[in-house]
Amino acid sequence: MFTVRKSADRGYADRGWLKSYHSFSFANYYDPAFMGFRALRVINQDTILGGGGFPTHPHQDMEIVTYLLSGALAHKDSLGTGSVIQVGDVQRMTAGTGIRHSEFNASATETAELLQIWLLPSVTGLSPSYEQKHFPAAEKLNQLRLIISSDGAAGSVQVNQDVRTYGSLLASGHRVDYVLEAGRYGWLQVARGVIEIANDAGEIYHLSAGDALAVTALDGAAQPLAMTGRNEDGEPAEILWFDLP
Repeated sequence: MFTVRKSADRGYADRGWLKSYHSFSFANYYDPAFMGFRALRVINQDTILGGGGFPTHPHQDMEIVTYLLSGALAHKDSLGTGSVIQVGDVQRMTAGTGIRHSEFNASATETAELLQIWLLPSVTGLSPSYEQKHFPAAEKLNQLRLIISSDGAAGSVQVNQDVRTYGSLLASGHRVDYVLEAGRYGWLQVARGVIEIANDAGEIYHLSAGDALAVTALDGAAQPLAMTGRNEDGEPAEILWFDLP
């Protein structure tokens, strides 16, 4: 079963320094049909103006992943950790029993754009922790690069949930294939550009930046999928693919 989540149907908040699109219910945006998808609780596409950011605030019992699309983001936390997240970086924060942190655009003049992703942990009450790794564009170009997993496979960032997340940059006409196993669920998030995704029944879905597609492998059968870049401006499309329990 395929369910399209169009970019224009997402929630939206404009705080001046922050413009944020919400794929799922978040803060003042509420849609009972989109409270999350399986272990995915939040996918926010945030654009932060130069000098803007989130002052120190708390989190608890959530796996929070930051994926930079442009610019850079500086963070500090109550563990004494501090870093700058760059394009190609993936940062995981296990909020666990509780953590306080701040996130600010690292530039006073340039904008920063990112996807902030929240995953429900498989267990609660964990010790707070961070992990940050860099994934070069060459490792994602026209292939699915594992960037998040439950076991840190292939050098991916490790989260406390049975999820495998892949990043890909798909040049126009280039295709990647994936088989969603029976009993698993998939979420495709298009960060940039245009792609098409097809199943073995011949159904084809065209998705643009901000669009998403939820996939359920039904009837006890695996679901083969083909994802093809269709961007026409010469730049590759950028996607995140979530394989979820």
